[in-house]
Amino acid sequence: MLKKLKPTLIVMEATGVYYLDLAVHLYNAGLPVSVINPASFKRFAELMLKQSKTDSIDAALLAEFAQRIEPRLWVAPSEQCLSLKDLGRQVQRLTADKAKAKNRLHAFQSKKATLAILVKDMVKSIESYEKRISLLTDAALDIIHHDEALSRQFQSMMSAKGIGQTSAIAILAEFSILPKEMKAKQVSRYAGLDVKLSQSGTSVNGASRISKAGNAYLRAALFMPAMSAVRHDGNAEAFKSALVSRGKKKIQAIIAVMRKYLTGLWSVYLSGETFDSSKLFSPVHKKA
Repeated sequence: MLKKLKPTLIVMEATGVYYLDLAVHLYNAGLPVSVINPASFKRFAELMLKQSKTDSIDAALLAEFAQRIEPRLWVAPSEQCLSLKDLGRQVQRLTADKAKAKNRLHAFQSKKATLAILVKDMVKSIESYEKRISLLTDAALDIIHHDEALSRQFQSMMSAKGIGQTSAIAILAEFSILPKEMKAKQVSRYAGLDVKLSQSGTSVNGASRISKAGNAYLRAALFMPAMSAVRHDGNAEAFKSALVSRGKKKIQAIIAVMRKYLTGLWSVYLSGETFDSSKLFSPVHKKA
């Protein structure tokens, strides 16, 4: 049907769980596709003063967005990268479920009245999660090590303090489906780590927050590496301490480190060079 219409461009938001599969299907069918950041489209709708939201209104707005902004054509990732993305996200989901199971086990063990069978069941559940995570991690590593570019990028990421095997797989899985033409700031927006300010004149000065209008998997994959970096990387630790001394909350400082690390990891992903935190946290940044 779409082929008969001969569209000049099909624009879709990078949102929901099915957009990527649809975009790949359209791309493989030879149709021109552009995938845009939902935050960009939301701001465009606000600029056009659209207060109502229906499928027909969104479709018309997307068409106008394409005509005015002329977004670049989207290129589908390779089958290997798509498979790696699926494996990386499933490992993240299972890891989160295992953490919840461990918390439940701790709660069970904290009560004397807990039935032994409940504790035993939770222990088996955790063991099951660990086996599944190990199996999928091995599958992801197999894809990485059989692809020269992915293997080089994986090793580059592993050179960063705070980045272990699990984090490197998760981050590489998300990076591998992104266009390499993206700038670091665009990747930051894609991850929902861009800062939203709320200021107007002298009377309105709200707290700045990250947008969270982006890839939650990538954002989650960066949190523990940032936490580890401020303990084991002197540059990241000094940067975090300087921000806290200026009045920033600890979580705000950690998010700032996440954003810096994202910039550095995207750079080594593209270049294949060793991660160097001194390029991210300059002496100016670290001054209190």
